[in-house]
Amino acid sequence: MGSDQNHELTEIFQEIQVINKVPEEKIVLTGISIDSRKVEKGNLYLAIPGTRVDGHAYIEAAVKNGAAAVAGSAPSLRYRNLPVPYLQIENSRESLAHLTAAWYGYPARKLIVIGVTGTDGKTTTVNLIRQILLAAGFQTGLISTVNAVIGDQTLDTGFHVTTPEALDVQRYLARMVEAGITHVVLEATSHGLAQKRVTACEFDMGVVTNITHEHLDFHGDYQGYLDAKAELFRLISVSKKKFAPHTKLAVLNKDDGSYPSLKKVVGDTGVKRIDYGITSPADYQAKNIQPDPAGLRFTVERTGQSIEFQTSLIGDYNVSNCLAALTLCIEGLGIDWQNAVEGIKNLSGIPGRMEYLNLGQEFSAIVDFAHTPNALKRVLIAVREITSKRVIVVFGSAGLRDKGKRRLMAEVSAELADISILTAEDPRTESLDGILQEMADGVISKGGIEEQGFWRIPDRGEAIRFALRLAKPEDVVMVCGKGHEQSMCFGETEYPWDDRTAMLAALTEYLEMDGPDMPYLPTQDQ
Repeated sequence: MGSDQNHELTEIFQEIQVINKVPEEKIVLTGISIDSRKVEKGNLYLAIPGTRVDGHAYIEAAVKNGAAAVAGSAPSLRYRNLPVPYLQIENSRESLAHLTAAWYGYPARKLIVIGVTGTDGKTTTVNLIRQILLAAGFQTGLISTVNAVIGDQTLDTGFHVTTPEALDVQRYLARMVEAGITHVVLEATSHGLAQKRVTACEFDMGVVTNITHEHLDFHGDYQGYLDAKAELFRLISVSKKKFAPHTKLAVLNKDDGSYPSLKKVVGDTGVKRIDYGITSPADYQAKNIQPDPAGLRFTVERTGQSIEFQTSLIGDYNVSNCLAALTLCIEGLGIDWQNAVEGIKNLSGIPGRMEYLNLGQEFSAIVDFAHTPNALKRVLIAVREITSKRVIVVFGSAGLRDKGKRRLMAEVSAELADISILTAEDPRTESLDGILQEMADGVISKGGIEEQGFWRIPDRGEAIRFALRLAKPEDVVMVCGKGHEQSMCFGETEYPWDDRTAMLAALTEYLEMDGPDMPYLPTQDQ
């Protein structure tokens, strides 16, 4: 079944448990929609309860716009007078994933699907796995928070996204099947797992990078966050049998605090477990990590074998990401060591991850996505290894998100950076001044003195300019928190914004060269 075909209602509900009854009469659907405003004639409208609005409130509007049938989790008696069938289901979000998969002919059943979850390092690990698979000759696709890669085509997955919605994920998977792809690596965020966006992805194996302080506003507490990540291994345990030999596998980071809990979860699922680590003895362990002019060299030991690897990535945390990727590929797919060595070496970098911008200035200018306390700590430690001079870091902390990390990130910066410049990062409807005050309190608690070791500059563009003016030869200036993202939210408005463009604009001004204009943010008017 392809996306350009219509399908009968009974056809796409074959594997969905309906609480009332699927109508026996022939109802031909033209598509599936979760937005009543976008419903077209003949669509199935699926009502999903959201954090802000409940899709059930828009059922009548969807019917007026031409919906041929409606599904939702509210009692069917409430909608017995609708002019179209209403199907009561247990979980709207979970059903959306299964219905969309059915619409596209269950594409994940025709692919070997690898999931990568964790707080930090997911996108890098996804790309490392893909490079190893390509080196081994597999036709491999990728879906990450940055983009989807289908053959020679790269598609942007959006502005502020976690894992794309189930509708998009299944469409990407269907396109991969049509393109002759056999393996796909999918970045599975905690939101994507908790909101069932990847439920019908039929995961065959998965890896955890690390689980630290992030998204506690959404998950409630660390245990809730851990449970969301652990859902990946439950999904692996129930996935269908596939066309190619492989091992259902869970790859865990033995160095990470999440390891004991995840080990128990994996044990309960019956999925095979393999561990990797740097500081902890593990099935796959990295040793002899050495900075190299082109990045890093390290050896990996496994049952008496010792293999040398080289990567252009920097920082011990990227050695951990490499370990995660090669462990999964060797143990889960039987890929040989040489393909793993080649794949790791082939990855030159990830957009917005430790991305250097060099216009001939006498200092290093780097853009990185680090937006959690752990990620910021790791990148600051990494840049300390490449300079004996000062490290100047520009960063913020998002509004309406995990508030506890604001102070934690500021404390990390106070301890590891020479100069911290606190600025805007998606304040949303919160007070930017209030967010910056919370962060300043964190720096001050570590002995920071305002306008000596740290500054508050609300406008992000001006904060970057100021950092460049402070820089001396061989210093490192880092802008953290946005990375590849293409917008910044003030109030409820997304303003076009790219830290790389902003850094280039500031650099060309500094060097008195032609270059891009500094993107506009409303803080420029204050």
